[in-house]
Amino acid sequence: MPEYAWVLGVRPGYEDEYKKRHAEIWPEMEAALKAAGITSYAIFRHGLTLFGYFETADIDATIAALKASETNRRWAEYMAPIMDIQIDPNTGFPYLLPKQWTMRR
Repeated sequence: MPEYAWVLGVRPGYEDEYKKRHAEIWPEMEAALKAAGITSYAIFRHGLTLFGYFETADIDATIAALKASETNRRWAEYMAPIMDIQIDPNTGFPYLLPKQWTMRR
């Protein structure tokens, strides 16, 4: 399964709020991610830096589905005040990181 990653930021003082909101992620948001083709997703935090890792078979279809999702739009609006997000103007999605190396079993 193809792997993707992004780096975003959480605004100073909102680290606990960010964690709380994701601990209480809306069921419909999780369903939207799955419907968009995401099979695995994890977010890690180091200080104010967030690192997201996800897997999807078709990144273009995933981005299109999330951009068309009203639930995703509402979630992004809900999260925006506590986050520092840089969006790739070519995709309308957070910048994806180029993979540098992979180790498999």
